[in-house]
Amino acid sequence: MHGPTPPLPLPTDRLQFAMPPMHESLDDERRHRKERLAGALRIFGRLGFEDGVSGHITARDPEYSNCFWVNPFGMPFKHVTVSDLVLANSEGQVIEGRYHVNQAAFTVHAQVHAARHDVVAVAHCHSVHGRALSALGELLDPISQESCAFYEDHALYDAYTGVAVDADEGRRIAGALGSRKALVLRNHGLLTVGDSVDAAAWWFLSMERSAQVQLTAKAAGRPLLIDHKLAVATREQLGGDLVAWINYQPVWQDVSRSEPDLLS
Repeated sequence: MHGPTPPLPLPTDRLQFAMPPMHESLDDERRHRKERLAGALRIFGRLGFEDGVSGHITARDPEYSNCFWVNPFGMPFKHVTVSDLVLANSEGQVIEGRYHVNQAAFTVHAQVHAARHDVVAVAHCHSVHGRALSALGELLDPISQESCAFYEDHALYDAYTGVAVDADEGRRIAGALGSRKALVLRNHGLLTVGDSVDAAAWWFLSMERSAQVQLTAKAAGRPLLIDHKLAVATREQLGGDLVAWINYQPVWQDVSRSEPDLLS
């Protein structure tokens, strides 16, 4: 016997699916970037990515393209609110806000932004597994679906010259990054970029986890590499900034709902 006829499927245009928002004004876009920046810093703080005063995420201002919003120097990531964020020019001079910025870290970010006009946000932190991978001077191998997103789209900055405090070092780091989405800074940590705060933050989260998987797999045995053609095909499916933005939305929803004070 046949059961009752099931209801017809809903039209797809009645189903919700988040996409990057369009902004009606520069003020709206600025507010959006600042909210996402504060949220990303909170998430990085939750995950233990900061180490003392090390670690930054920067977001290009939508109007003043050579100025960047950044976390205030010395403030815990988990406490940052939108109103705490600092706007600095390309020289690291504060033009809006109440706090200093970390000049050493900002120098690197400013040079990456200067070299990559397509980049809205840059993330760099001294996360544990990123530092461990960088201490080996290794790139991510294509051993998982997630790591394939970085296949032939990240590089190694194969030098360590101490704390980066001058523009020349920042330019060398930007040169090593080239047109890619991510960089392993030898003996230092990870750096990721994106065309939105969401994308840059997601790439950092995913790269840190991929580093953890690689280190764990190598400690247990010999990881099996994914074939070159399949790794490239997977990167083409998963390695774009739009996919990163989409992947990041559950993380954003979690932090913005559970910690709404970040918007203040």
